Amino acid sequence: MVNTESNGQVSDDILRRFEKVSLQSCTGGLGYITRKGAAGKNADTSSSWVNCYMKNIRPLTPGRKIAARARTLSFLPPRPDLAAELRRGENSPEFEAMETCGPGDILVVDVNRMSDIGILGNMKTRRLWARGATGLITDASVRDLDKIRDEYGLAVFGAGRSAITGLSGSPFHEVNVPISCDGVLVVPGDVMVADDDGVVVIPQQLAEQVIDWIEEHDEVEDLIAQMVDEQDVSPGRFYPPSEELRQQVRDTRAKRAE
Repeated sequence: MVNTESNGQVSDDILRRFEKVSLQSCTGGLGYITRKGAAGKNADTSSSWVNCYMKNIRPLTPGRKIAARARTLSFLPPRPDLAAELRRGENSPEFEAMETCGPGDILVVDVNRMSDIGILGNMKTRRLWARGATGLITDASVRDLDKIRDEYGLAVFGAGRSAITGLSGSPFHEVNVPISCDGVLVVPGDVMVADDDGVVVIPQQLAEQVIDWIEEHDEVEDLIAQMVDEQDVSPGRFYPPSEELRQQVRDTRAKRAE
């Protein structure tokens, strides 16, 4: 069973640090942690952190770079008995989910990859805007996108845009439980990093370790680029980076912190 208990809410400071780095660096950091963990298990990578990139979700509000904590909402195919049970007006799951969102949070909605239907249009996402949430990520499409983007200023990542109001009788199901969005596990509290290259999930318990690795790695790459230019040589002379180069960067960072 997936542990849905947060190890402590990811801080706004860590979110701001993730806003400054690329999605490629995020997947690289998770790959590093996977390899590091496998080193003591005879290189067993069967348990991997790298299934973190949502391949079929695209930016519907291009130019937005976000890092936010996940609040989740699950969805089930239509059947009258369940629809009758879950449609409870303002106490329905989709409205409950929005009330859990605030500044630094983003609503992540699993719609079983039914990418041709539109969910959460103008009226429902208005509550996300009112509560100061970052926006919406879903493996379905989104209605009323122009209003959501231009009037509410929400960041939206999804399968596309649509005028279809879902499937009749399709209810939202549970709030803030582990979900599969576009085939990627999202646990409430995970860090969602998204930009024009797509969406990456950073497990909340790894967030600080991943951003520390990314910031050091980016400085190592900056140093390599500088040496390649100065010496007019191939990057292959220095790449992949040696432990000596990494230590050089650590020493420089330590001196700056003095």
